[in-house]
Amino acid sequence: MNTGLYLPNFGSWGDATAMVSLATEAEASGWDGFFIWDHIGGFENTMVDPWVALGAVAQATTTITIGTTVTPVPRRRPQKLARETTTVDQLSGGRFVFGVGSGEGAPEFDDMGENTVHRERGAMLDEALDVITQLWTGERVNHRGTYYTVEGARFVPTPVQTPRIPIWVGGVWPYTRPMRRAARWDGVMPLLRLSEGESETEALRACVDYISSHRETGDPFDVVYSGVTPGDNPTRAAEIVGSFANAGATWWLEPIAPYRYDEGFAEPWNTEKLCERVLQGPPRI
Repeated sequence: MNTGLYLPNFGSWGDATAMVSLATEAEASGWDGFFIWDHIGGFENTMVDPWVALGAVAQATTTITIGTTVTPVPRRRPQKLARETTTVDQLSGGRFVFGVGSGEGAPEFDDMGENTVHRERGAMLDEALDVITQLWTGERVNHRGTYYTVEGARFVPTPVQTPRIPIWVGGVWPYTRPMRRAARWDGVMPLLRLSEGESETEALRACVDYISSHRETGDPFDVVYSGVTPGDNPTRAAEIVGSFANAGATWWLEPIAPYRYDEGFAEPWNTEKLCERVLQGPPRI
């Protein structure tokens, strides 16, 4: 089980210097991954651009995996994302993971003049990923689709990682469309909606089983799940993470956000407490 952190690109972490400092502390404390949200507006907070920040994080660290959780691809141009993802992968020496989703929220879609039809955004995501992965090859690309057109483009350099940068797909389970999309790529970041009497681990296992039934290759596939563990109680932390590992999770991400949810209750944490949790190190099983 790999362990990582994920945090907003606004509020307490809407400062690039603070974000880079936290990433270096996370790496030194033994965390395996450092992932940031990709928001662009709609919050009355300070905010940092995730791609510029990731470039700085890539240069300030040496071993930790970095990425977005998640980038709403339909509100970004695929050719720009192809350049940004390749650049971060180059700067990090091949440590970048591209987390993607179709996106939601009026402040970043309706209020910014973006596509407001969720199903169409899903189709845009699928087509954009096809364009991006073609551009990553360094070969000449010709694409004429429903939403995007590329004529004779050739993007170099290519990413460090082969055959490509890993793509993790976010989506809500038990909706099956995003899970079938995830099955095409390299990982899933599920948000679980539980039925009555169902536990999180039961829902995660059902999600993993569904995706497995739609995988067409035996290539490695990551299941990324997020939750809170007590840094001052390693035994309890190991129990929590172990239960999700048994349900199929391969990555555990701790939220370093303004609110943490322990045993079902919201508790506000200040920046000092959040940094303290990072320095306590990851849960281990």
